[in-house]
Amino acid sequence: MKKLRKICLSVFIVVLAVLAGSCLFVMGSTRGKIVAGVTSDTISFTEAQQQALAAEKADCILVLGAAVKPDGTPSAMLEDRLAVGVALYKDGAADKLLLSGDNGSVEYNEVKAMKNYALAHGVAAKDIYLDHAGFSTYESMYRAQAIFGVERVIIVTQTYHEYRAIYDAQRLGMQAAGVSADQQRYSGQTGRDLREVMARIKDFFKCIAKPLPTYLGEKIPIDGDGRQTW
Repeated sequence: MKKLRKICLSVFIVVLAVLAGSCLFVMGSTRGKIVAGVTSDTISFTEAQQQALAAEKADCILVLGAAVKPDGTPSAMLEDRLAVGVALYKDGAADKLLLSGDNGSVEYNEVKAMKNYALAHGVAAKDIYLDHAGFSTYESMYRAQAIFGVERVIIVTQTYHEYRAIYDAQRLGMQAAGVSADQQRYSGQTGRDLREVMARIKDFFKCIAKPLPTYLGEKIPIDGDGRQTW
């Protein structure tokens, strides 16, 4: 029994080390790829940030979905992502917006709320691409490359999420940088931070196996008219 306990303890330590190491690897391999500290209100970028983004001239700005309110408008977290994405578009970081979210049912539609926000804030209709099947970070990245042909991408989400999003994009064959959309402290963030640890571990192994997303489909090049995706 004593020998068995030692074996079990050793296995537990090895498994824990592998899990912790995979999480740290996801974060470490994406450091230096995130532009943070974007100011709130009239979203603006410092000169250094603008230079960094100019060097990353991308095929598109990919804004990742988040919860919408019962009335169909963006939650605070999603609205901040959209505000930063629109500001990047207007500053010329990329000519197209790719809005990726969950539209898994008629009753729930993140991308419609995202599209309406972008239109209301001056983004040209033809420059707005919608990915209705972005059911997870991994699937959003997979479909960005496989369906829309994205090779260089600027990803907009909150910092805690950026590490995994950039990691997934890189492992799926894209050159990726991120711009953090943190503009406030979001309700329930401690829980998100804890869940994100497990999500990083999950995506570390997903990016090794590279499973297909829930849906694929015909290719829709990102350099055309985005209205065909509506």
